[in-house]
Amino acid sequence: MDWSIFSTFSFGLVAFAVFACALLVQLWYYLGFFSRLAFYKKKTIPENTPPASIVICARNEYDNLVEFLPRIFEQDYPHFEVVVVNDCSWDNTSDLLKEFGLKHSNLKIVTIKEDDTYSHGKKVALMMGIKGATHEHMLLTDADCRPNSKEWLRNMMQHFTGETEIVLGYGAYEKQGGFLNKIIRYDTFMIALQYLSFALAGKTYMGIGRNLAYKKSLFFKMKGFASHYHIESGDDDLFVNEAATKQNSKIEVSVANHTVSRVKKSFNSWFRQKRRHVTTFKFYNTGSKFRLMAISISQYLFFISFAVALIFQFQPILVLSLFALRLLIQIIIFNKSMKQLAEKDLLLLSPLIEILLLFVYPMITISNIFVKKNKWK
Repeated sequence: MDWSIFSTFSFGLVAFAVFACALLVQLWYYLGFFSRLAFYKKKTIPENTPPASIVICARNEYDNLVEFLPRIFEQDYPHFEVVVVNDCSWDNTSDLLKEFGLKHSNLKIVTIKEDDTYSHGKKVALMMGIKGATHEHMLLTDADCRPNSKEWLRNMMQHFTGETEIVLGYGAYEKQGGFLNKIIRYDTFMIALQYLSFALAGKTYMGIGRNLAYKKSLFFKMKGFASHYHIESGDDDLFVNEAATKQNSKIEVSVANHTVSRVKKSFNSWFRQKRRHVTTFKFYNTGSKFRLMAISISQYLFFISFAVALIFQFQPILVLSLFALRLLIQIIIFNKSMKQLAEKDLLLLSPLIEILLLFVYPMITISNIFVKKNKWK
């Protein structure tokens, strides 16, 4: 008797069992969570325009401020201020802000001077900006971001009714030529698909500082960044992870209310940015870590077991059919979600980029083990 037949069958059966389980987990997330963003329809909200503060941290951002700050002042909103934190800039940021101050009475400048004996990260600058903000309702963005419309502030602020204390927006990256641009934007889309979908399910776990609003009183109630001050990153996601509840978070994803940021030009610069971002994951609450790890692990197991099952020729037609089912559902969810977030040009390349990123993410994790420093500019 040829026992190798049984061995081959056993390997194929195990691979198929893993493949089926991973597929079920993937479908659970796509249909149970990601579909919430894909088919999301914004409800009619009563007009609400509380006085607001837009907070921007800038370190040597002269060129970006020249281009993007006018778009901030153009917001169609009855009563708002713009708080710019000049964080130890040594370019012409200071002079530029003084010029803007002559034109716009609603500009408030917070200046942080260089200290030879004490270095600080973005959290200190943001904390100074929040403390300097006059109003309870704050909208945070970055110096290299522009809002998509003059209605951005109005539409983010209108969600602050009832128990709402946090509003999550989408921060896109500029669309440019080249495959790297699509990889970066796909990665950004996938992160947004997760955090926006989970927020719609009452499981808010993060936001992005390029387009994030919350109440000043919430910031001080949570003691600001005290619990994660020692971590270089996390001024946005770790704060939201700690402060969000099922009742106090809303999303705003209308295309007019996106912000658009400068995109990295090289793989190395994007890789360094990703290294900094992923350092916060281990500090998320247990529920958030479990859900995100389940997505990631099931994704790896799905592709690996798919390949193994085909290699051992275990029910290849069934395996291919189930793979096609997952792909079909993914394309449907992606198509609708990318339309929501104005990223539809990524749809056709999404299966390829998904697989490529499965190789990149472990590289980022391994790199962080050996390279510790990820500084704010």
